[in-house]
Amino acid sequence: MSSIPKKGTVYVVDDDEAVRDSLQWLLEGKDYRVRCFDSAENFLARYDPREIACLIVDIRMGGMSGLELQDRLIEHKSPLPIVFITGHGDVPMAVNTMKKGALDFIQKPFNEAELLPLVERMLDHAREAFAESQHAANRDALLSKLTGREAQVLERIVAGRLNKQIADDLGISIKTVEAHRANIMEKMGANTVADLLKIALGPSAAKA
Repeated sequence: MSSIPKKGTVYVVDDDEAVRDSLQWLLEGKDYRVRCFDSAENFLARYDPREIACLIVDIRMGGMSGLELQDRLIEHKSPLPIVFITGHGDVPMAVNTMKKGALDFIQKPFNEAELLPLVERMLDHAREAFAESQHAANRDALLSKLTGREAQVLERIVAGRLNKQIADDLGISIKTVEAHRANIMEKMGANTVADLLKIALGPSAAKA
């Protein structure tokens, strides 16, 4: 009986073919989509940042190291969750990578019971990051529909100011504020002020 394929890709970057093959065999056997690369350079050339994915990378490689790859991804503000493959003696280095945002590290030889939950945890992180970036893109698209004045009114609604206060702030009548408010609600697809706050502030507003 086959389980439902997981949504998401596991990138494996290691210059050791045996390690790539063993990880690919292990993860594809659990219905993950796996893409292997023999160098950090090849990975960067073909990595798709729009994909829900996670990265398993060797900390030591010829050419660009796993550490340098992490730095490059940080520079590009990539949300890609990273787990480092480490050999004996690399633990202090691996701890340093976690301070810079790596999710975890795994030591060779791999323990299947530890690796699989870790991959699922990474993909959960990736799904959350993807959902947040999608929300941000949608929010930006909605905000771009607002006029300059509507943007000023929205900023004050989000700050919790009342119509009269907004009117005083902007030197306009309360009726004009109400008209702007109605236009903003329509353009943002919001039925209530709570909806408007969720759209304007993002998912964190719903949890607050």
